[in-house]
Amino acid sequence: MMDNFTPEHIAQELYLAGVPEEFHGWLSAHGVGALVVKMGIKFVEMSPERTVATMPVEGNTQVAGILHGGAHVVLAETLGSFAASLHAGEGRHVVGIEVGATHHRSVAGGTVTGTCTAIHLGGTLTTHEVVMTDDQGRRLSTARITNMIRDNRG
Repeated sequence: MMDNFTPEHIAQELYLAGVPEEFHGWLSAHGVGALVVKMGIKFVEMSPERTVATMPVEGNTQVAGILHGGAHVVLAETLGSFAASLHAGEGRHVVGIEVGATHHRSVAGGTVTGTCTAIHLGGTLTTHEVVMTDDQGRRLSTARITNMIRDNRG
């Protein structure tokens, strides 16, 4: 985790999180966020229509040894927010206004893949569905996130 916000540390954070180089300039002021780093989330694909990332189960479990339900939601909100931000573009930012998840099955090891697909890409709201799957491609949870698009203030 990078607690130092120097350009070198942020560049390293973006690289380690798998963020494609085409987005490094856009994210160079803030990086991917401390929680993304702590959870071990790695981006595989990034666009407003579809954003994909992985997250290890290890280190993100609850006391019963399975992936914490909140970890599912963190992955979903991360993917939905990044996809919405890409849609919003420069000079705008997004804020999450709703997120909900249904858990279908548990997982005790391996890697979880989150696939975020746009449902609605509007001028003021975006909604994405995020499906989390295990290493065998089995659906673990389904989430939906809605973000509001705001203009940056001067």
